[in-house]
Amino acid sequence: MELLAAAFSAACAVDHDSSTSESDTRDSAAGHLPGSESSSTPGNGTTPEECPALTDSPTTLTEALQMIHPIPADSWRNLIEQIGLLYQEYRDKSTLQEIETRRQQDAEIQSNSDGSQAGEDTPEEEEEEEEELASPPERRALPQICLLSNPHSRFNLWQDLPEIQSSGVLDILQPEEVKLQEAMFELVTSEASYYKSLNLLVSHFMENERLKKILHPSEAHILFSNVLDVMAVSERFLLELEHRMEENIVISDVCDIVYRYAAEHFSVYITYVSNQTYQERTYKQLLQEKAAFRELIAQLELDPKCKGLPFSSFLILPFQRITRLKLLVQNILKRVEERSEREGTALDAHKELEMVVKACNEGVRKMSRTEQMISIQKKMEFKIKSVPIISHSRWLLKQGELQQMSGPKTSRTLRTKKLFREIYLFLFNDLLVICRQIPGDKYQVFDSAPRGLLRVEELEDQGQTLANVFILRLLENADDREATYMLKASSQSEMKRWMTSLAPNRRTKFVSFTSRLLDCPQVQCVHPYVAQQPDELTLELADTLNVLEKTEDGWIFGERLHDQERGWFPSSMTEEILNPKIRSQNLKECFRVHKMEDPQRSQNKDRRKLGSRNRQ
Repeated sequence: MELLAAAFSAACAVDHDSSTSESDTRDSAAGHLPGSESSSTPGNGTTPEECPALTDSPTTLTEALQMIHPIPADSWRNLIEQIGLLYQEYRDKSTLQEIETRRQQDAEIQSNSDGSQAGEDTPEEEEEEEEELASPPERRALPQICLLSNPHSRFNLWQDLPEIQSSGVLDILQPEEVKLQEAMFELVTSEASYYKSLNLLVSHFMENERLKKILHPSEAHILFSNVLDVMAVSERFLLELEHRMEENIVISDVCDIVYRYAAEHFSVYITYVSNQTYQERTYKQLLQEKAAFRELIAQLELDPKCKGLPFSSFLILPFQRITRLKLLVQNILKRVEERSEREGTALDAHKELEMVVKACNEGVRKMSRTEQMISIQKKMEFKIKSVPIISHSRWLLKQGELQQMSGPKTSRTLRTKKLFREIYLFLFNDLLVICRQIPGDKYQVFDSAPRGLLRVEELEDQGQTLANVFILRLLENADDREATYMLKASSQSEMKRWMTSLAPNRRTKFVSFTSRLLDCPQVQCVHPYVAQQPDELTLELADTLNVLEKTEDGWIFGERLHDQERGWFPSSMTEEILNPKIRSQNLKECFRVHKMEDPQRSQNKDRRKLGSRNRQ
């Protein structure tokens, strides 16, 4: 958090003049919104003289809410029914649109910067550029919600609702409020899409009579867990969001509803997601051992209702939704007025969702870690005094084979193959165990040390033989002595990954500390990536990350902005955000989302939580 605050302070030091052009670019990249011009220019292009009433129009949300009428319930139900995408489709399309929007922001700002520096365009060329830029943003960079409806639906955005179009509200609200309305609208309609997919999981798969006969009750329970509870909560949540929409076509807020459900009802997500390890294992076993199950699932997946999506994509819906919901609230938080009541409710909702997501992640990790530790313990044979491996507070960070180098450091002896000997390391969050692999898939332990007493040092480049070699020092090993190991990795990235894991707080030449504060390189994920090792980071489409370290052979050690999780990932899964103004804006938004709450609001939130729990 200190690093984030320092980065934010540095980001704020960017030339003030750049903030104006950045804001203009974000407005254009967000799409041409009716009413998004200056307050003196209405959406239909008339001038203030032609439409003088608009110059005196109210501009605050409160005044707008007093003027606008509710949406009829039938109109809202029609809108929900016309959402044609399943949640899996919505999620992919939405994140792809987010990636494209960032690309346009980056490219347009860079283009504007290059153009201003050149300063050689003729008036005719400038007019042509204006014509080119005038229309494409309207088509290509609309907010993500436009992808929710099917191609034949007339409802795309909040501003496209007939009631919105006929009310004149788009000439009343400021552009930032329109963007906020779209962000809140997306949260509501995406919940409707999610509920539609959940309902399909239950009605098409879980309640299938043939599937019920194939599965043992215990298998069905593990496979579907408490999905009925999850769907019931989603239904009630969606109903309340719908009622809020029906109150007024200008949405007052949705984060207060999100906060209450996250605090009081979203524990059902923790239960479901914590079962994920057993769910995945059971599903794989059923596919392998029960031909009837495998054939029936394949048949059900071919139904047009599933739109070509696999059964497994329906099983992971709850975890995808709870993480996405947090990001949608972040999107709202970035657009609300600072120090306003809506900012307070958005921060409260985000904090509660963050706790739910963390509990979900911890539930998954706890299940898998326990089994992993038991398996490792069984494979170890201690040549030294035995160390108890299994502990509730211990988990594996990294394991793998390295080459230990020993003997005099002379050019003649370095050519001798006997200098290299394979060793195997198990690195836990609090302990390092050094072994040699022996027959029978066993490991003989010959040294160990607490992780806090490890130090690493990179060797200077001394030719091919010492390439990817680093020094590992155990300040206090199993014999209560200091020990030094010269270790050789298979690649540069593997060496850096080991060094980062063994001593995460080290300072090396890989990256300067000041670069993290002034203008840290950033990337966005353009291809999803599933972590293969404990020290890797699973990436979702559109994730934005600070680059902390980078290797020449294509690996990045990064920190995801929205949750500060760190890990390694292939650079081929991402693309760099080149413009420093965009990087600065990302840091500012990140700091705002994660800034400390003021004590008074925190006390009020605690009282609300205590009251709700007492009622339960």
